Amino acid sequence: MRVALVKESGGPEVLVPAELPDPVAGPGEVVIDVSDVDTIFVETQIRSGAFSDHFPVVPPYVPGGGIAGTVRAVGEGVDVGWAGRRVVASIGFAGGYAEQAVTSPGHLVAVPDGLGLREAAALIHDGVTAAALLEAIAPGPGERVLILGASGGMGTLLVQLAHAAGAHVVAVARGERKTALVRELGADDVVDGADPEWPVHARTALEKAGGPADVVLDGVGGSMGAAAFALVADGGRFSAHGAPSGGFAPIDAGEAARRSVTLRTIADVQLTDAEHVRLAGQALAEAAAGRLRPVIGKVFPLEQAAQAHAAIEGRGLVGKVLLSTRQA
Repeated sequence: MRVALVKESGGPEVLVPAELPDPVAGPGEVVIDVSDVDTIFVETQIRSGAFSDHFPVVPPYVPGGGIAGTVRAVGEGVDVGWAGRRVVASIGFAGGYAEQAVTSPGHLVAVPDGLGLREAAALIHDGVTAAALLEAIAPGPGERVLILGASGGMGTLLVQLAHAAGAHVVAVARGERKTALVRELGADDVVDGADPEWPVHARTALEKAGGPADVVLDGVGGSMGAAAFALVADGGRFSAHGAPSGGFAPIDAGEAARRSVTLRTIADVQLTDAEHVRLAGQALAEAAAGRLRPVIGKVFPLEQAAQAHAAIEGRGLVGKVLLSTRQA
């Protein structure tokens, strides 16, 4: 089978096409014919070697943890009803950039009729994390929600979910194309993050809506996240879950405690397999019903996984970057 292989730690160029033997379903396993593969920023960081202390993968390895496809074969002890079904699965941190992948049936989520595998793949990571964040931080009707990184794969979903919850959404994105998109998705006010004065504009938008932010959803981190902390109300909630800037927002826990701000991080949405399956099913159902729209910026063929990683790191695209195993 065709795969994309990280041959050594380094830049996108270390991600190369390769051939490996087709997998076989052992007891308690299924083999999936992979159609589409989610790609996320943390996979580029793992590839670079930056997170070697945190993730149990060493080169050479096949990256990728979020896949969509059709169950090809089931092993001993697995319900044969899974065979031939369209599914998504979160399989960890390796094995997904491939034509076939092995996992356990406990990771499978059936894709509803009417939803494409490509759209389902775009939700397997970000749809689950966005739903978990919204459950944890629970924005309510009339609350003011500030979203940083609003045009990314997860940011576009958070805009839609917060809007659906009845919140007043102030979205921060960079450039005219991205700000137009998040407004289309339901943001009440949009601020261009490329403007050095964006915190001033965000504060103005929030104050017009009634006061500081009740909730900040920081998908950027770094200095932008730190600036956004000044915009959250005393007694508000701040989620520091994004780090594409190179690090999570450096929030002073003592200052947060003094202001009674509830801090949440990506560690607060580390999910069990059962929780992941539940939230993935919820996200897929919402998308199938037309209430949640995954934004797909570009789809690369499997052989161009290196270019996909470069596009993610360049942050020039809007929405999700996916890989496809489908032959042209």
